[in-house]
Amino acid sequence: MLSELLAGAMPLVPRPIMRRIAGRYIAGETQDEALAKLTELAGKGYSGIFDILGEGAGSEQHARNAARDYESGARAIAAAGLDAYISIKPTHMGLTPTDDSLALELYSHLARVCAELGLFLRVEMEDHTTCDGTLRIFEQLRGRFDAVGIVLQSRLLRTPQDIADLSPTQLDVRLVKGIYIEPEAIAHTQAAEISDAFVAAARDLIARGGVRLCFATHDGALGDRLIALVQEHGLAPDTYEFQVLLGVQEPLWQRWRSAGHAVRVYVPFGPEWRSYSQRRLGKNPALFKAVLRNLLPL
Repeated sequence: MLSELLAGAMPLVPRPIMRRIAGRYIAGETQDEALAKLTELAGKGYSGIFDILGEGAGSEQHARNAARDYESGARAIAAAGLDAYISIKPTHMGLTPTDDSLALELYSHLARVCAELGLFLRVEMEDHTTCDGTLRIFEQLRGRFDAVGIVLQSRLLRTPQDIADLSPTQLDVRLVKGIYIEPEAIAHTQAAEISDAFVAAARDLIARGGVRLCFATHDGALGDRLIALVQEHGLAPDTYEFQVLLGVQEPLWQRWRSAGHAVRVYVPFGPEWRSYSQRRLGKNPALFKAVLRNLLPL
């Protein structure tokens, strides 16, 4: 209840305080700041993910502007020789529950640019209302481009069937628990269930063969289960990696990397950092408690 009240009051928090809360988890407001953070992380042995904050494009022009910024970022990453890729939310490209034409156009253009540059592109997953459109876009992209991946959420009850329905070709999947609080009728709601579903989804993907797995988590106990799973199946080190959010549980990154597991850091940035943070906290108020825990000696 306290987390919900605090999250609801976020619009009233003065900008300097809000920026301090967000600062540890966001690279900055500009592309140059994001590239500097990716370069800093590379110096510490971590590959990266380039993400421009924003979702729910309010207009076609907004979506086209975001696509233009992603193209600029992709070209800058390639020019700098960074081990990083771009990861894009479908609604930032204009996807709606009833229309995926604009998003498909913009993703197709960016996938073509990335292919020319030798970069990877990730299609992200948002709440359940956009799952079908997102998967349609992904399937069409990977019919034409090799270096394109998807995100699947263990929270959603539909995920095992989504895995079964994906075309039987090479896959690159980021597995996440899922940040969006979904109705109980379509989602697991208990932490243990979500973690168990995560491991089950990883097992299903391994059974398919030809899948590169990206485990996006800051849950050390879940990480131990996933490491046991990849060891059980004898997966080569280059067929999986852990993915983490900038500023979150850094000792865990170091432990995994020291044990020989690749770790990639998600680096979000952009002028929409405040609205993004408020939307995320509104969708999952418990995140605010986690933010405070990392900022303050609670």
